[in-house]
Amino acid sequence: MSNRYFGMFGFLAIFLASAGCGKSSKSSTIQDGQLHGVGTGISKYVTPKPFGMVYVPSGTFHMGPSDEDISYSFTARNKQVSINGFWMDATEITNNEYRQFVNWVRDSIASTLLKYVKKGPDDVDLVDWTKAKTIKWSDPKIQEQLSVLMVTPENRINGKKEFDAYKIVFHSEVFNYKEAAQRSNSNKPRSNFIVKRDTQIYPDTLVWIRDFTYSYNEPMSKKYYSHPAYGNYPIVGVSWKQASAFCEWRSMYFNAFLESKKRMQESDFRLPTEAEWEFAARGGRSQVPYPWGGPYLRNKKGCLLANFKPGRGNYPEDGGFYTVRADAYWPNDFGLYNMAGNVAEWTSSLYYEGAYNFQHDMNPDIRFTANDNEAPRMKRKVVRGGSWKDVGYFLQTSSRNYEYQDTTKSYIGFRCVIDLPPVPSKK
Repeated sequence: MSNRYFGMFGFLAIFLASAGCGKSSKSSTIQDGQLHGVGTGISKYVTPKPFGMVYVPSGTFHMGPSDEDISYSFTARNKQVSINGFWMDATEITNNEYRQFVNWVRDSIASTLLKYVKKGPDDVDLVDWTKAKTIKWSDPKIQEQLSVLMVTPENRINGKKEFDAYKIVFHSEVFNYKEAAQRSNSNKPRSNFIVKRDTQIYPDTLVWIRDFTYSYNEPMSKKYYSHPAYGNYPIVGVSWKQASAFCEWRSMYFNAFLESKKRMQESDFRLPTEAEWEFAARGGRSQVPYPWGGPYLRNKKGCLLANFKPGRGNYPEDGGFYTVRADAYWPNDFGLYNMAGNVAEWTSSLYYEGAYNFQHDMNPDIRFTANDNEAPRMKRKVVRGGSWKDVGYFLQTSSRNYEYQDTTKSYIGFRCVIDLPPVPSKK
């Protein structure tokens, strides 16, 4: 399949750059027997400012409860940690943004079947996107050639030909740096650490019905992902695996553009760690319960400050019955919207009750990607922020919850981060 993502170039990219790919730096041409150094081949580097993202500066904060642990679970003990700076999506990933991912994968698979491909480096077949844009989806001949992607006749409603959501599969190939860094793996071949995955990426639109027994929510299943009225609302019905696949695609898509412009490849987009998420949600306000400070869920005028379940179930009181636009309400001091409420958000971290006791105080993190046959306990991923159907307790920046990595919900979405230096201010 042509929509391959070869992941992180790692030391191979470094070797190729130092071997003379691109324009050499001026210092490498000086021949006087002295040490001048050799550049990477990039004569001028400009930090790209990721669209729709804000910079979260480095800092130190107290990770854990800023208020009483009312459940006495003690799964989030207060601990001082330091976080390196990173870029984060200002809003949750929206339906429109996720649809770009789905359509890209659909088009790349269709182009492969139609043989709209061209030879790339090392004779690898790549999608010819110029031809891909000319695909006439309503043409009966094209539909016949793409019949393998359509629902079978017995699954059609009124004979209408539609894409089979289960056939939209993203193939990724990424390098597992954490495993490769183990001393016991130092002499093993690189192929041992290349992880290849195929992920069905179409969102689960039935979550609106499945999540709420004896409740009428069919209109949301029918319209929420596909109707333009919800285009700027947060994507839901996406598992942790699908969110991770989105990050891998976004990295590939971004770096492919940079490569086409002969610019330096950048770090990968990824899900934030649990510690990064909490640090970003606080907006520089340590020891307070909510992103806006606190201790209340309303401002001095009595207006609710997030989308959640007020009182005993007055869902529309905050302005949204279900979700609201991803940029609703005021952002926190870092410029991040809806870090409390609207939809809860996936993080990259494994949920373990005692994690705070042994994690490092510098960029704390605990990761584990479980295989399908492993115990459910190993598939738990930390979910943060609370959602439109949660009570106020879950909106606290320190509240921890979890869901299984292969599970989809109508109240869980995500946002991405990327490790880039801050863009220098223009003087």
